[in-house]
Amino acid sequence: MNDDRYEQGPRGLTRRRVLQIGTAAAVVAAAAPALGGEAVAAAPAAPAAAGFARPGVAVRPRFRWWWPDGLVDPAEIRREIDQMADAGFGGGEISAVHHSIKDASVLDPEGHGWGTAAWVAGVEAALDQAARRGLTVDLTIGPAWPAAVPTISPDDDAAVQELAYGTVTVAGGATHDGPVPEPVAAAAKGVTKRALVAVHAVRIDPANATRKETGLDFASFTDLTARAADGRITWTAPDGGDWLLLSYWRRGSGQQPEGGPHSSPDSWVVDHFSKAGTRAVTAFWEARLLTPRVRKLIGKAGATLFEDSIELETPALNWTPDLPAEFKRRRGYDLMPYLPVIVLNKENTVHSYEADRTAHARHDFWLTVSDLLNEYHFEALRTWAHSVGLELRAQPYGLSTDAIRSAAILDVPEGESLGFKNLDDYRALAGGRDMAGRELLSCEAGAYQGGAYNTTWDKLLRTMGGAYAAGLNQTVFHGFSYATAPGAAWPGFAAFTPYNGGIGFAESWGPRQPTWRHVPDIAAYLGRVHQAMRAGTSRIDVAVFRQKGYTKTGIGVGWFTKYGVPLGWTHQMISAPLLDLPSAKVRDGRLAPDGPAYQVLFVEGDRFNGNACTLPLDSARTMLEFAKAGLPLVFLGDWSAATVPGIAKDGENDALRAVLTEMFALPRVKNVAAETDVPGALDALGLRPEAGYAQSSTLLNAHRRDGRVDYFYLCNGKHAETVKPPVAAIDHEVSFTRADRRAVPYRLDLWTGETEPVAVYKADGDIVTVRIALQPSEATVIILARGGQHPSATAAETEVRVDGRRLVARAATAGTYATTLADGRTVTTAVGAVPAAQTLTTWRLRVEDMTPDGTKQHDLALDALKAWPDIPELADVSGIGTYTTTVTWDGGAGTGAVLELGEVFDTCRVSVNGRRVPPVSVLYPAVDIGPYLRRGANTIEVEVATTLNNRLRVSDPAVYGGASRQAYGLIGPVRLVPYGEAVIRAR
Repeated sequence: MNDDRYEQGPRGLTRRRVLQIGTAAAVVAAAAPALGGEAVAAAPAAPAAAGFARPGVAVRPRFRWWWPDGLVDPAEIRREIDQMADAGFGGGEISAVHHSIKDASVLDPEGHGWGTAAWVAGVEAALDQAARRGLTVDLTIGPAWPAAVPTISPDDDAAVQELAYGTVTVAGGATHDGPVPEPVAAAAKGVTKRALVAVHAVRIDPANATRKETGLDFASFTDLTARAADGRITWTAPDGGDWLLLSYWRRGSGQQPEGGPHSSPDSWVVDHFSKAGTRAVTAFWEARLLTPRVRKLIGKAGATLFEDSIELETPALNWTPDLPAEFKRRRGYDLMPYLPVIVLNKENTVHSYEADRTAHARHDFWLTVSDLLNEYHFEALRTWAHSVGLELRAQPYGLSTDAIRSAAILDVPEGESLGFKNLDDYRALAGGRDMAGRELLSCEAGAYQGGAYNTTWDKLLRTMGGAYAAGLNQTVFHGFSYATAPGAAWPGFAAFTPYNGGIGFAESWGPRQPTWRHVPDIAAYLGRVHQAMRAGTSRIDVAVFRQKGYTKTGIGVGWFTKYGVPLGWTHQMISAPLLDLPSAKVRDGRLAPDGPAYQVLFVEGDRFNGNACTLPLDSARTMLEFAKAGLPLVFLGDWSAATVPGIAKDGENDALRAVLTEMFALPRVKNVAAETDVPGALDALGLRPEAGYAQSSTLLNAHRRDGRVDYFYLCNGKHAETVKPPVAAIDHEVSFTRADRRAVPYRLDLWTGETEPVAVYKADGDIVTVRIALQPSEATVIILARGGQHPSATAAETEVRVDGRRLVARAATAGTYATTLADGRTVTTAVGAVPAAQTLTTWRLRVEDMTPDGTKQHDLALDALKAWPDIPELADVSGIGTYTTTVTWDGGAGTGAVLELGEVFDTCRVSVNGRRVPPVSVLYPAVDIGPYLRRGANTIEVEVATTLNNRLRVSDPAVYGGASRQAYGLIGPVRLVPYGEAVIRAR
């Protein structure tokens, strides 16, 4: 069984940690060579460090687990659970997904479709084996997405609905005597029924036209619904310009889940805005899926009920039968006069009244749709899921709805690396999660377009590193495909490749991948990230109020996104409903003091409506109470003519302006005119980020506080994958705020789980300053906690580490180095002779060549390292290569060496003299091998694993032949870089 253990070094010493600082060459040692043979008592480890060496199953990353519907063998299902467990993962999410199989009839939807007895048998096997192995299993709400069941037709009220409009132009004074206008958009296949909702007439007003919309005169609106009979209407337009005669038809949108058919009869997407749609889902589960055994097994290994993003696709307008009545009840006025400017054609609005009226009406419409989605779908599903022993996880976006509110309802909100444009998309969901007191923010990770069988773990970690700083603490990899399906070519069934005949999405991780042998190291790395980012509660500097709680938009927060984050500020978005949560209180000048403990509430104009200064009256009143309780607020923009975001009731806007006037008179409330004035307002309020940088930096941070212990996750990343220029290495001080003034800094090595006291830092009151050096995409965690007594310094000319109860200087060259101790004394330390660095060029290479016909072996002698495509025998080979060389080590006491591997594709492991050294970072592969070296000859072995891309180019050229060869292997240069160490002695 694979695990993340590694051998001990000579004399039984365990390696304390490997940390890359600045460049790959500057790796800090842990279990250093003996220094003068002294016996030194070990300093006690930080109490907060417990458990990181072997993170528990609950914090391990997970997989999307794609099944070809129910055409699965329970025995194979059990094997695949074992494979996930052995590789160090926490579980899988069962999904009926097979986009690679266009002729789904080969999967036998009647006998082996989603929801059949065969499907249920597979689910039982998965849950049972997961319980045996200590894993958990997530169950997807329906086949593929969106949520659908086979027990409804597209004409049922429980099926997803649309409102399609029809239109005809009638000249002033002319008469329309004929059929009610037919819908502009044709009905979908299978939809046979429709209902006429209303018929309206509105005069065309070019003054209200936009570039893409026909202008209309609101005052001319006329309801003609009562005149329509038997599908016809007679109406004479008043004189004075052309008129539009508009009809509105409610019908099923006829949407089916992606990549079907998945069942027999076909499944149809349910209405996500009605109780009937949700009941259709839960009734099917109760009747067909939740067998007594499944119910029992859910109690042992069930985790969440999962729903993918809300992709309700229609050429018309999303609708539900009770929407007009719900709108009147919630918004207090009739929807009908505003339907002309709300209807859609191919996702675009068509008509407009004057700009403000149009924007306010559309706001109210989508706010109502959002209410229905959240109350009748997410809240109802969560209640039902809890009743059967599951939590509810979902991606609550895809429409113009309040995903921030949804994130506060869901047990586990989820985002995605493919669809999210930048880190602010995650921060929106994180605000809902933290204000509701939830723990997890999940991510569907790694769904790269055209990434099948060529995605590297290096790429995936670079993509995800910054996202953890935005609040993510669960990763669900996209994905793990069931082993086989009819007609699937080597290396097996893959849910998303081939895709339309070409290379599909993402990867099918699992034993078919050469890198699977090394994946336990990566699973443990991510488990440690998750574990640190679930400790205690989030601590966030700024709550940003959003008038519309959208996400998956890429729209950030003015000054804070562009300038605040590079200085260390952290922020999240919150929306109006979150101000009604129990957590929305102020204590000691902080909002939600028992949760994210925001220092300041920032309010700007509606970024989805031209930065209009709008604010719900109830929200403004709540903010006034916050300000009176001592919470700092910063408003950006001219709020003198502020309005409510929807259609205002009588006197509502005047009341809003009066509240704002009272609020702006308070000393802890600042109103600034421009983004450039924001930092001045923060300074005037005496605010600073809890992890501050003196200079602009690409360093991203996330802060968690668990009692008196602080965890800071740090990643040298970027706001979005498309940001240019590329991120460069950083090396600068960071000032951390600590809960406990007796806490000292420790650094967690995310690759090994070991912690080491930070030797060089400054402390002043509640601030601890540590120098952080990271390469692009590298990450680390700083823990501020009480621990054992150990020495420290405030400045040093070379690397310094804590070794038990003494400080040790390390340098790559001999010399005398100054260190300023914590008591203010400056001492010098002499580091003796250091052997010269060596470049290792001569290797033996044994390759396990993975082919459709089995594994073949190649043995080569190399006098120089080069990529496999540059070696004729390996040009189209994929697999695992083991590189072996011998080096002579003549270093004396107090010396060791770092092995720099240079360029490696993709994952690797290192052994020295038959002992496997600790895991090597796939981002910057360098490792301290000092504890493993011995005088004389030493054998170094580097095992490197690849993708399957190069082999598939030639084994399946119809699909993968257009792919470029990837530069596999250990490319180097590989260098053995010695160092010397000496104890720093106070004089």
